[in-house]
Amino acid sequence: MASSNNSDTKKMHPTQILVLGFLSLILIGTVLLSLPIASKSGVSVGFVNALFTATSAVCVTGLVVVDTLTHWTTFGHIVILLLIQIGGLGFMTLGTLFAFIVGKKIFLKERMLMKESLNQFSVSGVVRLTKYILIMTFIIEGIGAVLLATTFIPEYGPIKGIWYSVFHSVSAFCNAGFSIIGDFRSLTPYVNNPVVTMTVVTLVVLGGIGFVVILEVLEKKSFKKFSLHTKLALTMTAALLVIGFVVMFAMEFNNPGTMGDLPWHGKILSSIFHSVTPRTAGFNTLPLGNMTIAALFITMVFMFIGGSSAGTAGGVKVTTVGLVIAGVASEIKGKHDIEAFDKRIPLHQIIRAVAIIGLSMGVIVLVIMVLSITEKDATFLEVMFESISAFGTVGLSLGITTELSVIGKIVVAITMFFGRVGPLTIFLALAQKTQKNMGTLRYPEEKIIIG
Repeated sequence: MASSNNSDTKKMHPTQILVLGFLSLILIGTVLLSLPIASKSGVSVGFVNALFTATSAVCVTGLVVVDTLTHWTTFGHIVILLLIQIGGLGFMTLGTLFAFIVGKKIFLKERMLMKESLNQFSVSGVVRLTKYILIMTFIIEGIGAVLLATTFIPEYGPIKGIWYSVFHSVSAFCNAGFSIIGDFRSLTPYVNNPVVTMTVVTLVVLGGIGFVVILEVLEKKSFKKFSLHTKLALTMTAALLVIGFVVMFAMEFNNPGTMGDLPWHGKILSSIFHSVTPRTAGFNTLPLGNMTIAALFITMVFMFIGGSSAGTAGGVKVTTVGLVIAGVASEIKGKHDIEAFDKRIPLHQIIRAVAIIGLSMGVIVLVIMVLSITEKDATFLEVMFESISAFGTVGLSLGITTELSVIGKIVVAITMFFGRVGPLTIFLALAQKTQKNMGTLRYPEEKIIIG
């Protein structure tokens, strides 16, 4: 029987193993968070609520049905933090860490899984990349914790301050958005604090921009020498940060419900913060429910786009959107080839990018339709915001998460899972299947009228 199971595992595609790995991690987290010891009341939070929280943590989303500080015990907080760390880096990355510690050799099967987990084109260099990822992660999170400690230790004392610093540093770098400030406030008490605000912003950007990009920047140090992926990721990220800052600053400047009464430095800090965190981080320093429609709309756009590939961010990814923009620009210019930064982009990558965006929009539309039926007391804007936030693994909400029905919680949990794992597995599996079938049969070509 054991040999049969082993044979079945070997026959499975790496993407299928990754899906099962994430599901197993969520199940373990659900069991642990269901224990009475995880809740301060001493009463189990219930299977559905535990499943929702575990899924949100593993999928580094940040949507919560109970307040993270006041409901969970220290045991519960530790479980959530571990789920965030493993979910953010990917269970294969953490598995590789244990392999390094015990001196276990990493075989081709494990390298294939690492390739899929890190969204790489080949198995060459994945072990080295994983080592760098682990080192970078612990160094960056450590520095972030030290910086946050300069604020949290004086406010909460040494032990509590250090714990708050570590928790928020890991949550920020993994783009999770979980906060233990309490009362669902996220980081709103620190809207005018430059240390907390800019530390979290930096951690979110570094985690979301992708490990490959960070390594390439450190090694090559020149924009001209960067690969097309890194150039596109950096350019798109910078453009979105500028656009987000300008829109937030302009739309919320005089809004008395958000930054209207803030000093100038608070307005600038909150505008920077909310141009960064909607791209899958989930923290907020301004009350979202008081934002203008324009600010909420740009937030939803940013949540859908997300961060960069091979990082801790979700969404359809900035490089995916960048490829589509490059395709549109090339068509407008009348070019036969799709180009960006003096490089020609393969047509199949543009097709994949369009497929990812199209399928993602289809999933979100379906989720909005379902939640519009199950959540009768929520407005359309609240439902749409929640759906995009869940799919983009962001964690921002207009306040309906705690009021979701049982069916609504399950639907949102599935959406978070699909948003975290789907682009990495399902779309790649479809692309690989297509590539295997190419050359076996090609139908006659015929043009259609477009536009």
